[in-house]
Amino acid sequence: MKYSADVLDSIRWNEEGLVVVVAQDYNTGEVRMVAWANREALLKTLETGFAHYYSRSRRSLWKKGETSGQLQRVLQVRVDCDGDAVLYIIHQEQGVACHTGERNCFFRSIDGSKVTKPLPFEVLARLQEVIEDRLLKKPQDSYTVKIYMEGEDRILQKLGEEAVESLLALKGGDPQRIKEELSDLLYFMVLSLTTKGVSVAEVMEELSRRFKTSE
Repeated sequence: MKYSADVLDSIRWNEEGLVVVVAQDYNTGEVRMVAWANREALLKTLETGFAHYYSRSRRSLWKKGETSGQLQRVLQVRVDCDGDAVLYIIHQEQGVACHTGERNCFFRSIDGSKVTKPLPFEVLARLQEVIEDRLLKKPQDSYTVKIYMEGEDRILQKLGEEAVESLLALKGGDPQRIKEELSDLLYFMVLSLTTKGVSVAEVMEELSRRFKTSE
C-alpha cells in the first residue's frame, strides 16, 4: 500500500509511542473496533494490507484474526487532522470483529441495552449480508429463499411490480406509503444484485465515481 513518509511522520505518537486506531467497515460504514498501534504495527499494516495493532497488555504486535480467522483486509489508511488518530478502512473477514463474537465492539448502549438495529447508512449493506446468509443456509421459513427458489423471472417480476408501486406512491404523495413502497423496492433491488454477484458497495462505488466526475 502506497504511503507518504511526510504523512507518516506527522502522526503524533503518545508517550508510549502509540496512536489510537479506529477500524471502519468499508461496506457498511460501521465502526468495527478501536485499538492501538505503534509505528511498527502501522508499517506492517501498510506492507501487508492486513490490520496490525499493538497490545499494551502483552506489549507486542498482533495481527487481527491471525488465530481466529477474523482477518481485517485494510483498503485505506487515513490520518486525522491533528495527527493523533488513525483510521483503517477495512473489509472484515467472517463478519465478526469483536472477541465476544459480536460483529463490532460497540454493541452496548450507555443505557445498558444491547444495540441490535443498524444505523440508516448501514442498512443496505447489512441487508445484503442477511440475504447472502439466507441463500447460503436456506431456512425453510425464509421469504427470501422462497422467492429465490421460484427463479430469476419471479424475482425480476417482483422488482418490476415494486417499481410500479413506488411510482404510484410517489405520485400519490403520502410520505408513509412512499417509505413503505420504496423499502420493498430496495429489498428486491438488493436481492437482484445478490443473485448476480454484485455488492451494494460496488454500486456505491459507481455512484461515487459519478460524484467525482460531476465536481
